[in-house]
Amino acid sequence: MANSLFSKEMQDQLKELKSELSKGRATSPSDPENEKPTDPVTLPTKKQVEKTVKQLDSAHVDDDKVLFMQAMAGVQPIKDNNTLSDVAKPKSTKPDAATLSKRAAAQGADSEKLEAGLSDMQALLNPVSSDSYLIYKTPTLQNKVFTQLKQGKLRWYDAVDVHGCTIDEAREAMTTLITQARSNNESVVKIVHGKGTDAVLKTCVNGWLRQLPEVLGFCSAPPKDGGNGAVLVLLKKNKSQD
Repeated sequence: MANSLFSKEMQDQLKELKSELSKGRATSPSDPENEKPTDPVTLPTKKQVEKTVKQLDSAHVDDDKVLFMQAMAGVQPIKDNNTLSDVAKPKSTKPDAATLSKRAAAQGADSEKLEAGLSDMQALLNPVSSDSYLIYKTPTLQNKVFTQLKQGKLRWYDAVDVHGCTIDEAREAMTTLITQARSNNESVVKIVHGKGTDAVLKTCVNGWLRQLPEVLGFCSAPPKDGGNGAVLVLLKKNKSQD
């Protein structure tokens, strides 16, 4: 760097700026917000600036930037109160395991029997990705009906959100939903499994549904119903209520 950081004209401007800042702002008794600062305003010395410039790599710091550094010395950033603090951030809610257990208990032995026949290992041996489209159809299901299911034209009556549950909680909630739907003679339900990084719950739901004889078919939901983060399930009608 040259011996002098500034040209003579810039040095004169800097002296004038230093003089103005040292005087403080004009105040009046009727304007308390503009009262004269109690602490004198001082600028860094030339040696201090040279040291700072050296630390910042002088090849990328010109005279204008150095002048700005001096003028802004001691300025504190204003705290932005419009930012959302960690305390104020809304917390995501997960399904209540106790509530799901109560629903299962209310269904009695039918729900427990349905759950007991499921194999977690069989489901996990056929993993799916978080963005994969799930689709399954039994040979007896008419293509026309299955197409309506895929297009979201069949109304679903009840749903359960297992996103955030453990595998045991998700299995229990799913079988409870299906048992309840069949007892009410409802043919279509929705299961929200989410699209987690490892897609464990999505994989489990996909595998469990394929093991249930009560399921005629299922597919990932249309975008309006959750897309690849949910599945629509078509159930057999309960013969006892035909």
